[in-house]
Amino acid sequence: MNMSESIRIALRSLGANRMRSGLTMLGIVIGVMSVIAMLSIGQGAQAAITSQITSIGTNLLYIRPGSTSSGGVRAAEGSAATLTLEDGEALRDLANIVAVAPQVDSFGQVAYLGNNVNGRVIGTTPDYLDAINVSLAEGEFISAANVTAQSAVVVLGSQIATDLFDTSSPVGQSVRINGQTFRVIGVMTSKGGTGALNSDTQLYVPITTAMSRLSRTGQFRGSNSVSVLNVKITDSKLQDSVIQDIGDVLRERHRTQFQDDFNIQSQQDILNTANQVTGILTLFLGGVAAISLVVGGIGIMNIMLVSVTERTREIGLRKAVGARKRDILAQFLTEATFLSLSGGLIGIVLGAIIAQLISGLSVGGTTVNAVVGMDSVFLAVIFSAGVGLFFGSYPANRAAGLRPIEALRYE
Repeated sequence: MNMSESIRIALRSLGANRMRSGLTMLGIVIGVMSVIAMLSIGQGAQAAITSQITSIGTNLLYIRPGSTSSGGVRAAEGSAATLTLEDGEALRDLANIVAVAPQVDSFGQVAYLGNNVNGRVIGTTPDYLDAINVSLAEGEFISAANVTAQSAVVVLGSQIATDLFDTSSPVGQSVRINGQTFRVIGVMTSKGGTGALNSDTQLYVPITTAMSRLSRTGQFRGSNSVSVLNVKITDSKLQDSVIQDIGDVLRERHRTQFQDDFNIQSQQDILNTANQVTGILTLFLGGVAAISLVVGGIGIMNIMLVSVTERTREIGLRKAVGARKRDILAQFLTEATFLSLSGGLIGIVLGAIIAQLISGLSVGGTTVNAVVGMDSVFLAVIFSAGVGLFFGSYPANRAAGLRPIEALRYE
């Protein structure tokens, strides 16, 4: 019996029990639908995070304070105040460096009339605009004169500006940060994001003002320490040589030989870590959804076993007129595979529809667009076919192993 004959018989058999066949496919439909939807959402989230990180630029280096050691025990990264404004100045003259923007971080409550919000306060210099690849929606950014004079001026993130001033322009108005008055000189362009990546909920003040009025910075060799040095280089392909040059300068300045008291991280390192985390999360979501496929496969096996029992006399009759064991095996495997593949195709369509319905939702200010990749579709098809073959093999072997005389005598 050829393949076309097996398919014809399988379709006729399944068509005779449409309700049962439909309910059997339901487990596969739900499983494949869940896998497609979960993988699409996971891939969409990964694309959104990647877009946020790369929007800052791939040619950015972050230099952070190192870790302290005491009694042979090493503390957490950033636990030592080992970077200063002077370190940033020393790096400006290195080759292939475009901008160096020192930064100190703190958190504060910003109030205007009856409105108040919490935000991340970044003390920095004019080079921050070039280094981090951000732009202004209105007004101006911190100037060198503001840094020198320790001016009480602030640039608001777009979300903070909206929360405090609604649709009116905040430029020229005064706000209070942790009870201290600051004049608004600008508003940043909205970029979106979540958590530390959300620049819309940040506000920017001169670094000297932040050190003296808003954050308690430590001291290192008689100078105020900074949280991070943001370094923009000319080309990301040169980052290895630039990192080596930066390391040489800082080791000489800090007089360190055996253990660096700073850490240099590239934007690509952050991107790789984010992709790894989101990739693992996507696989986990897909794995959880795939459990439904296993449940659906068990349903197929149960129904096929019932079908073998119901059609015992038919099997005996076919064997009596010359059907071979492999013909019976092929027939029942074809039925099981057709059930799972049909359910898989329906599940792919429904999963894509669900992904499109979810696509465009905003989570924490980030718009997640679900991405239905061909790899997900291919995986779902292969997995659903494999489920049919695996869970249909036992009933098929049981049917093929029946003896003709015993099968004909079955009531």
